[in-house]
Amino acid sequence: QVQLVESGGGLVQAGGSLRLSCAASGGTFSRYAMGWFRQAPGKDRECVAAISSSGGRTYYVDSVKGRFTISRDNAKNTMYLQMNSMQPEDTAGYYCAARAAAGNINYYTTPSLYPYWGQGTQVTVSS
Repeated sequence: QVQLVESGGGLVQAGGSLRLSCAASGGTFSRYAMGWFRQAPGKDRECVAAISSSGGRTYYVDSVKGRFTISRDNAKNTMYLQMNSMQPEDTAGYYCAARAAAGNINYYTTPSLYPYWGQGTQVTVSS
């Protein structure tokens, strides 16, 4: 079992930046592949970024490439999502998720594959 607590959400103007944090406890953080997901009203939950347990491999959805950066600090049991050049379309609830790495799969982008989730944090981008 691992517990995830998100922080850093809030209101930001278009073009601004925000950094989300996901603090993990109750498990061996370095063994978990992690992901950031977002869900806007009426939309499906979408994988924004994912990262392997070591941090060596990452994934980004096309719409955030070049703007968002996922990272993790295993010594601090924390994952981050740095969001730059934010747009109103980034407005959503953002959730972090964890899954014990298995086999040779470095990261996961499908929500159903993640058993552990944070409570979510709202990100609102004003124009």
